[in-house]
Amino acid sequence: MRWRENWTEHQEVDNEKLDLESKDIERIDASKLSRFIEINSLHLVTEYNPVKAIGLFNSVIQIHLLLMMNKASPEYEESLHRYQKAAKLFQGKILFILVDSGVKANGKVISFFKLKESQLPALAIYQTLDEAWDTLAIAEVSVEHVQNFCDGFLKGKRLRKNHESEEKTPKAEL
Repeated sequence: MRWRENWTEHQEVDNEKLDLESKDIERIDASKLSRFIEINSLHLVTEYNPVKAIGLFNSVIQIHLLLMMNKASPEYEESLHRYQKAAKLFQGKILFILVDSGVKANGKVISFFKLKESQLPALAIYQTLDEAWDTLAIAEVSVEHVQNFCDGFLKGKRLRKNHESEEKTPKAEL
């Protein structure tokens, strides 16, 4: 019943119906069907909170893009709209997450990526397999900024200097 509730919520949020093509049904196996359902039942953008963190890390999508921004800022609505547009371009490849910097408990996430409140809004991208990550402080959230940052990360380009020379931060639950 829980999954069904989430699916209904997904439909209201993203307002999109997805169908398997009949030509794909003949070639589908259980693992492909399971992946299709999991990927397409996710929100385009999921708002972070400590309860959802476990589910996010257990997702089949192993690259996460976080937009860290205060939801009370005047630019929030338009920024979120652009972030959602960019999320469609990477659906199934990158999990898009919103971290409200106005929530005190989310400070741990922001500090994990070595960002300060003065550097926000910012994007942080994280690969769960090898824990590679990168950040980009941005003055304005645009589809182009998000797309270029994601494409660069997927191609192995990093904006931050060598992470190996930084002090190793002990792994902590976010």
